[in-house]
Amino acid sequence: MIVCNCNAIRERQVREAARSGCADPLSAYASLGRRLRCGQCVPYARQIIEEERDAA
Repeated sequence: MIVCNCNAIRERQVREAARSGCADPLSAYASLGRRLRCGQCVPYARQIIEEERDAA
């Protein structure tokens, strides 16, 4: 599933970034070599990162 349309970031990529230690969408995107654009994806990306943190 696509999380960020502007950057074509997939859920799998956000989960991997979270498992690698990224604690928020901005750091997750930066780890993928991308930056936040419109911001509509932030709530969903944040939810994914929290799910990964809770699962750890």
